[in-house]
Amino acid sequence: MFDHDSRYRPIPDAVWTAPDGTPFTYKRRRFLPQGGKLPMVGQTVPQEGERLDLFTARTLGNPEHFWRIADANDAMDPSTLTALPGRRLRIPEPRVEPPVRQLEDS
Repeated sequence: MFDHDSRYRPIPDAVWTAPDGTPFTYKRRRFLPQGGKLPMVGQTVPQEGERLDLFTARTLGNPEHFWRIADANDAMDPSTLTALPGRRLRIPEPRVEPPVRQLEDS
């Protein structure tokens, strides 16, 4: 359902069964990590006018991992990260996600 490096892939699936017996699969809630507790590579400042995807490509090598920068900086809205020029951002260590564990609601 999700790409191998999606932030949602490691989240377990759950199943809700409608009154008519139809099962609906969904992802459980994703809780945001505490950015200050994530292992960091370092900190750096985005270049003036640099978009978050370009900043992420430059620092982490993959523009689709912008959410890792957001998590490391406790940002619910990633667009706020590059809104203020000169803001120093934490750069998280690359992570290997644990295997996906499936759970079912009864």
